[in-house]
Amino acid sequence: MARIPLALEDRTKRPSFLTLGALGYATKSYGAELDSALVMSHHPGVFWPWALMEMAGQRRRSVLPEHLDHLVVFVTAVHLGCSWCVDFGASLWERKRLDPATLKEAARWRSSDAFDADQRAAFGYAEAVSGELSAVSDELVADLRERFGDAGVVELTYLIALENMRARFNSSLGLHSQGFSTGDACVVPLPARAAVSRQIAQK
Repeated sequence: MARIPLALEDRTKRPSFLTLGALGYATKSYGAELDSALVMSHHPGVFWPWALMEMAGQRRRSVLPEHLDHLVVFVTAVHLGCSWCVDFGASLWERKRLDPATLKEAARWRSSDAFDADQRAAFGYAEAVSGELSAVSDELVADLRERFGDAGVVELTYLIALENMRARFNSSLGLHSQGFSTGDACVVPLPARAAVSRQIAQK
């Protein structure tokens, strides 16, 4: 259960019309209100920098191999145990009509043979960055530079750090899966809630 009120009627101060418009746009885009956006909207000084950063990130031109950016974010979410992030990330994957089985393999990538050496190196980096910073060594980054180049390492680090922010924010404030995905690829338990994902996946 969310530790910060989500419903607008439960607030002492209603969001501005501009913020309400942004929340409405997100609802239209994803088929349901985003709990993370509702929580952020309590503080415009947090909401708008976050919203603009997310919008800019969506328009980012990736220099990584195809779909690796999404897989790295998903592996990070699984590692951190954020059910909201896992569910939402899976729904974005489904909206691209990609195979949910790939995400299932990514969730257990260490024991899976579905990924090549470059992908596994990126997943290992995701887990290292998401743990004790001492786990990130000069040798680890040097290996990634050989595989993906400097721009690729910067993009990987940005994506992993951003997902750490999302996951830790959502988990700390009690946000859990909203049922955006079909659940076919989710590996963090999804609490019972009205699911909107099947409608989204069919769009």
